[in-house]
Amino acid sequence: MIGNGADVEWSLHPSDDVARLAVFVSKDPSCLFDILARTRSGEWKAEVAMVVANHPDLEPVAKTFGVPFHAFAVTKENKAEVEEAQIALLRNGRIDLVVLARYMQIVTGRFVEKYPNRIINIHHAFLPAFPGARPYHAARERGVKMIGATSHYVTEALDAGPIIEQDVRRVTHRQSVQDLIRLGRDLEKVVLSRAVWCHIRHKIIVHKGRTVVFD
Repeated sequence: MIGNGADVEWSLHPSDDVARLAVFVSKDPSCLFDILARTRSGEWKAEVAMVVANHPDLEPVAKTFGVPFHAFAVTKENKAEVEEAQIALLRNGRIDLVVLARYMQIVTGRFVEKYPNRIINIHHAFLPAFPGARPYHAARERGVKMIGATSHYVTEALDAGPIIEQDVRRVTHRQSVQDLIRLGRDLEKVVLSRAVWCHIRHKIIVHKGRTVVFD
């Protein structure tokens, strides 16, 4: 029997379903451009239904692709209120997947519980060795020989959710900090897109804090 067992969850998805994505951003446009290009070109059977941001900077990008843009100024004082509004926006928009495309805000447990295993994040792979706002500067000072990116489902534990996709690239002392940032940005957008691609094709099983990804 399909899904036999008390601890097994399963679902069926019509092959012609078009996933509705909400892409959360801040100021970095690289991942957003990549996702919008893949959906608009027909490469993915998915639609970016909205772009949600905590800064207004990327509104012109969303407008170029004809995607609704919603900006929320987030502070410590209004974070709970903003998340309530964002959750309502996602619910009304019938969103299937939330993509944190370089969204520089921590989403709370209450937000995560509304979309379990349906929020995907991307970050550089220097964590936990080089945390903070200038990881590439710190990494170059230490003479790193490899940079990378990690995409994972979001859980209440910061940057510790089930990993979906990763990739790395060798570097040398010849690369400047700006070179590392550029190469890292390229890795991040590709790794994030691979993770989203696997999710929208229902190729991922999450079990006991880890993923099984089928190619």
